Amino acid sequence: MQKSAALPSSSVVVGFHALSDPLRIQVVELLRDQELCVCDLCEKLGVTQSKLSFHLKNLKEAGLLRSRQEGRWIYYSLNLPQFVVLEQYLSEFRRFSPILPARPCSD
Repeated sequence: MQKSAALPSSSVVVGFHALSDPLRIQVVELLRDQELCVCDLCEKLGVTQSKLSFHLKNLKEAGLLRSRQEGRWIYYSLNLPQFVVLEQYLSEFRRFSPILPARPCSD
């Protein structure tokens, strides 16, 4: 009898859904090295603030971004612990894959 798989947590589902949009991936890439304000993100991505706000909201609701307000600007950075949750979920597949070793081979 086959063991039934547990469904992923809602944070995993919401996290991967948030990362399913190319513009959101670009936002994550830009925030990889530094915190940026909305104005900088708009300029680097070539999008309007209203369009970007929708995507930032999705990423923030998924727990992938943190924000802080300074004056009239909101600054965004990655919430790395949530990325660890997604990474741990994916790492579970290594033990089922005949292609990828569970651990790197050492000589």
